[in-house]
This record gives sequence, structure tokens and C-alpha cells, in this order.
Amino acid sequence: MDLDPKDLIDRAAEAAQARKEASAARLNAAVAVTVAVLATFMGICKVKDDNIVQAMQQAQADKLDHWAYYQSRTLRADVAEATAVQLELAKAGVAPAQAPAYEQAIASYRAKATDQVKKRDELKAQAEADQKAYDALNYRDDQFDLSDALLAIAIALLAVTALTRLWPLYFVALVPTFFGVVMGIAGLAALPLHPDALVKLLS
Repeated sequence: MDLDPKDLIDRAAEAAQARKEASAARLNAAVAVTVAVLATFMGICKVKDDNIVQAMQQAQADKLDHWAYYQSRTLRADVAEATAVQLELAKAGVAPAQAPAYEQAIASYRAKATDQVKKRDELKAQAEADQKAYDALNYRDDQFDLSDALLAIAIALLAVTALTRLWPLYFVALVPTFFGVVMGIAGLAALPLHPDALVKLLS
């Protein structure tokens, strides 16, 4: 029985179509799995990032409170010191019998001024520690922000990949996927990975 060339062409076309559909099915499956994994990873990062943002807000509030108390302690120290100076000036014009009372009051106000300066310095140290805590938390928040941006780009590319059914585009999408996951892991594990130039560009 002779082979019909048309049948051979049809069979070849059907085989090519079957291979194309199988490749598209594998691509769609790869895209679906990748998007599902990325969405899960982004959800985990979002929870951690939200907690970090709350801690940043608390550190900022604590810093402002400590600086406010610092100003208050400074004012109290200045008032106590000014009162002591006034009493010293007034002591020069009183009777010798009243001098011990003035000296006692002067010593009391000097002690108050010294105590307020000491407490003020402690508040300054606390405010500076709050700023350092805020900066450390902001460092990790930047990592999560970069991760979110990169993974959003990756998911957009994966969506286009699903529409166009192009394997090369899938591999292109894996580039921001990789770096987004790396930045997310750096944020979760508090790793010292922070592209300063990129952060400054985006901030």
C-alpha cells in the first residue's frame, strides 16, 4: 500500500501540534506552581514586614518621648541652677544668722540641678538607642520592600508568560524571582544584604 504524502504531512502536523500543546501545558503548570510558591512566600514576608513596621513605629514614638523628656529635664535643671544662683546673690544681703538656711537651700537646688542633668543624659542615651533600633528595623524593612517589588515584577512577567506561552519569557521571569526571594530571605533571617544604591534610588 502506497503512503499518501498528504497523510504524512497531516501526521507530522498533528505530532507537532501535540508537542506544542504538551509544551504549553508544562509551561502553564510551571507558571501556576511558581506563582503559588511566590504568593505564599510573599504572604510570609508580609506578616514579618508588618511586625517590623509596627516595631519601627514604636521605636519612633519612644524616641520622640525620650527627646521630649530630655527637653523637660533640661528645663528643670536650668530652673534649679537659676534658683541656686539667685539664692547665692540674695545670701550676700541677709543677716549672718540666716546664711545657713540660704546655704542649705542653695545646696538643695544644686543637687536638684545635678540630678536633672544626670537623668537628662540618660534620656539622651535612650533616645539615641531608639534611633539605632529604628535604623536597624528600617534596614530590614528596605529588604522586604525590595523583595515585594521584585516579586511583583516576576508575577507580572509570569502572567504575560501564561498568555504568550513562551518558555524564554518564563526564564526571564525567574531572574527577578531569584533576587526577590533572596531579598525576602535576607529580611527574614536578618542577613546583611542591602543594595544601598538601589534603596537610595527608590526612596
